[in-house]
Amino acid sequence: QVQLVESGGGLAQAGGSLRLSCVASGFTFSSTWMYWVRQAPGKGLEWVSRISTGGRLTYYADSVKGRFTISRDNAKDTLYLQMNRLKSEDTAVYYCAKGTATAFDSRGQGTQVTVSS
Repeated sequence: QVQLVESGGGLAQAGGSLRLSCVASGFTFSSTWMYWVRQAPGKGLEWVSRISTGGRLTYYADSVKGRFTISRDNAKDTLYLQMNRLKSEDTAVYYCAKGTATAFDSRGQGTQVTVSS
């Protein structure tokens, strides 16, 4: 079955950096668009970024553009999110998800990111 296991979250200071990882299994990772989404306390799910199957195409929400970088290693079935210049409003549970070019479906259990100001 599909498994997505995130790691790398934690506590960071505003202006700092974190790198999230997501190891995928149970599907053909190299043929699947991948996403990062997040959910802040008391808010709904927010799309953060997505990446094409080969990694050439990447898209970002305006709120993270220029600060976050999505990447993937298809040889390792692993998705990454490099988060720089973190802000308090980036505090959320971050999930990786699989999907298509236009929508995501299954997601992992999430990893907590807390940014202190």
